[in-house]
Amino acid sequence: MPSLTLGILLSGIFERIVRINLKRTLKSDYVEAARARGIPELKILFAHAFKNAMIPVITILGLTFAALLGGAILTEVTFSWPGLANRLYEAISSRDYPTVQGIVVFFAGIVVVVSIFIDILNAYIDPRIRY
Repeated sequence: MPSLTLGILLSGIFERIVRINLKRTLKSDYVEAARARGIPELKILFAHAFKNAMIPVITILGLTFAALLGGAILTEVTFSWPGLANRLYEAISSRDYPTVQGIVVFFAGIVVVVSIFIDILNAYIDPRIRY
């Protein structure tokens, strides 16, 4: 139930982003050139268009991860789901500042690691991006 609550809103957002980027990619010149060469439509879709349409989606996914952690606090408290976010809420309520600082630093570390992973994944997918 908590994951469904967090995922419903984001699924609509990501569906729209994928659809818009895929439409734009399918109208690009290199897709038209692939069609002119006689490459099957399914191969064009998955080998060329879908890969390039996923670059902005992956970037937004990385940015959305921090919002998911914030939403986890509300979801865990609402559903009384035991977890680190619920512990953070309890620490805030009881004014346990060292615990609050530790959990916030831990969440920040997770966001940094996910951001680095997203940058590496974007560099792997898009050869124009090299760090």
